[in-house]
Amino acid sequence: MNELLKIEHLEKYYGNGPSVTKAIDDLSFTVKQGEFIGIMGASGSGKTTLLNCISTIDTASAGHIYLMDTDLTEIPESELARFRRRNLGFIFQHFNLLDTLTIGENIALALTINKTSVHEIDVRVRQIAVQLGINDILHKFPYQTSGGQQQRCACARAMVNDPKLILADEPTGALDSRSSQMLLDTIQSMNEQLNATILMVTHDAFSASYTKRVLFLKDGRIFNEFYRGTKSRKQFFNEILDVMALLGGDLFDVL
Repeated sequence: MNELLKIEHLEKYYGNGPSVTKAIDDLSFTVKQGEFIGIMGASGSGKTTLLNCISTIDTASAGHIYLMDTDLTEIPESELARFRRRNLGFIFQHFNLLDTLTIGENIALALTINKTSVHEIDVRVRQIAVQLGINDILHKFPYQTSGGQQQRCACARAMVNDPKLILADEPTGALDSRSSQMLLDTIQSMNEQLNATILMVTHDAFSASYTKRVLFLKDGRIFNEFYRGTKSRKQFFNEILDVMALLGGDLFDVL
């Protein structure tokens, strides 16, 4: 597999002088094309900051972030939105859907902005909507749908443009157990069947057990790293729980 994402000596500070907080501390790792990686850690471990830096929503204090041959830390501010739209897919914890657009229009937004043909937009939106079980609500507005349906809409929006990298922040956070499993099965199939590269922040060991590798962060550094390999998902789940017990903190809020 080719190297898709490379993080080199990444650092992120907040504040000034004696009140400086180091959210990311000299962090380095790589992601190969087609990987599905989970990022775990207690609150304040740096996992969300890391995701924000990779997504260019936040700027790094030091270090480099490469997506293929592009150094994200050197992209001009005027070009960031276009870069994100063409290369990244986002699954936010709080949906971030536009209330004035239907579910179908929300999913199609990136395609519309990129001036994709109407016919192709319709085909791609319906295809991903069927896969996520929301094909029958494409005409509805977000306020007319459930939280679970809105979350799946957000996932469809992230995937519809075939991005190089999908960044997911607690994608199952608003779903019940059945909907969570359906969504995780879908994300896993996107990874395995369509070779989508996914980086997912989660507190949930069950969600993390679907990934191929888990990075555990503590104080802005990698505390531990596990590969699933040939292990069953149950075995991987138990290993993740063991590390969570070592890390402590609010990871147990979900257990």
